[in-house]
Amino acid sequence: MSDDRSPLARLRYPFWNDAERRLRAPIRLVLALLLVLAALAATSLLLAGRELPAPLPTVLPMLAVAGATLLAARYVDRRRLSDLGLRREPGWLADLGAGLALGVALQTFVAGVGLAAGWFRVADTLVGSAAGAGTVLLVFVVVGFYEELLARGLLLVGVAEGLGFAGRRVAVGVALAVSAVVFGLLHASNPGASTASTLGITLAGAFLGVGFVVTGRLSFPVGVHISWNAAQGLLYGFAVSGLPIEAAVVDLEPTGPPLATGGAFGPEAGLLGVGAVVVGTLATVAWVRVRDGLPAGLVDPRIGAPTLRWRDGE
Repeated sequence: MSDDRSPLARLRYPFWNDAERRLRAPIRLVLALLLVLAALAATSLLLAGRELPAPLPTVLPMLAVAGATLLAARYVDRRRLSDLGLRREPGWLADLGAGLALGVALQTFVAGVGLAAGWFRVADTLVGSAAGAGTVLLVFVVVGFYEELLARGLLLVGVAEGLGFAGRRVAVGVALAVSAVVFGLLHASNPGASTASTLGITLAGAFLGVGFVVTGRLSFPVGVHISWNAAQGLLYGFAVSGLPIEAAVVDLEPTGPPLATGGAFGPEAGLLGVGAVVVGTLATVAWVRVRDGLPAGLVDPRIGAPTLRWRDGE
């Protein structure tokens, strides 16, 4: 079969998608991640040596990553922000509320089973100050948003688009796995991290990804992410991904086997965390089924199907 393209078109084919008028998915994804890293590095340099009140030194780099992710989506991917799951449409607020409730319920499940089995003991109650708890909660809100925007909104969607030739279910399935693994590796350098904790965080990333894939919106996984961390640390006093929290309603100290409790890293590194992830995944599917029915093939058709801005004259 003859190739009717011009030499210039043949030369740019591996790098440029003429039909979509943008760079090909792997190149776009690399550029987007480089932009995120550059924003993080620039913010760290600007903050170096500055005395800022808490939680600004923690929150500002996270906001820089979120901002870079949004810029990459608009100018590198040339997509609408709704493609990242930021959809203000009927159901988004209900998803957010359901996600917030589920995160608390799952950590209550962990605490309840652990107490019943004798793996936790109540070390103290009403630990820390209200101001300290408010500061930590603000950090958890920002963490829940920026990590979901990056891991699910940018990475999962980008990989699913790039693998679109394999069919929607295969593309989204691989993208879900990739985003979960990256999510786990991003926490592999946290205090007390281990192979078990990295595997546990990876499974948690897959659970959060399912919430995004079946709803097509970030509001559900963002809600779960925020309340999972908040209930884990501020309600029950567990370490959150290896980070101790100095304020809690009930401070539960792990006394059982680390294989079950996760030890000093927190429940994600133990079987209780894995159990919560399994229960949470089933609850997510049940929520979407009851709310308005599951999408065909368990994948929202908008995942991996970009709404390119230039098609609307932007």
